[in-house]
Amino acid sequence: MKPLIVGNWKCNPESLKEAQKLFLELNKRMPKKAQAVVCPSFIFLKDLAARKSALQLGAQNCFYQSGAFTGEISVKMLKNLGVKYVIIGHSERRALGETDKLINLKLKAVLKEKLIPILCIGESKKDRQNNRTALKLKNQLKKDLKGIKFSKMVIAYEPIWAIGSNNPCRIEEATVTKLLIKKYLREVFSNKKAEEIKILYGGSVNKKNASLYIKDAKMDGLLIGGASLKAKEFIDILKQFC
Repeated sequence: MKPLIVGNWKCNPESLKEAQKLFLELNKRMPKKAQAVVCPSFIFLKDLAARKSALQLGAQNCFYQSGAFTGEISVKMLKNLGVKYVIIGHSERRALGETDKLINLKLKAVLKEKLIPILCIGESKKDRQNNRTALKLKNQLKKDLKGIKFSKMVIAYEPIWAIGSNNPCRIEEATVTKLLIKKYLREVFSNKKAEEIKILYGGSVNKKNASLYIKDAKMDGLLIGGASLKAKEFIDILKQFC
C-alpha cells in the first residue's frame, strides 16, 4: 500500500491566488499512484474543493458542535465541503491551550461524521531529555481515545522539538516510537484493528529524509509542514513512493 503523504499548509499562504497557484501546480505534477492529502486554511477549502483533483482535502482543525459557537467550524460544515481528513490535536493547537478532553470530543465528532481524523501526538524536548517520551505518548493516546470504539483513523507522531527545527527525529528513535504506539493501540483495540491504523511521522521532513522514515522506520506515511508549501519539493517526495 502506498504511504499516506499529508501536507499541512498551516497559516499559509496569505492569499487565495497563492493557494490556487500552489494547489494547481501540485495537481498538475502529482504522480498518478500517489496517495496525497493537502490541508489548507479554512478560507481556501471551498474554492479548492470545487476544483477537480486527485489530491484529497483535509482540514487543520474543527469544532465538535454546530450552532451558537462564534468563530468555530463544525465537522458537518467540513463534510459538506467535501473534506475527507481532519487534523486533530496538532502541537501548535495544544500550545494554545487545547486539552486532551477537547481533542477527545473533536475525535468523536469527526468519527461520527465518517471523516478520517489525523490525531497528532508528540513529546516536548524536556520530555525527551527526561526519558518520558513513552509515558507522554501513552497518556495522550489514553485521554484522546477515551470512549472511542475502533474506526478508521490516522495517528501522526510529531515530536514537538523536531517541528520546524531542521532537527528531525533520528530514524532509530522513530522506529521505536512507532512500535510503542502500535503496542498501546493493540491494548485499546485489538492486534488486528491496531494494524489497520496508519502511523505517520512529522517534524522537519524534507525530500532528503522522507524515504528513510517510510523504508527504514516503517512509517505508514508522513505529515509534512514547510516542505508542502514548495510544490517541487512536495512532488519530489511523492515521486519517491510511486
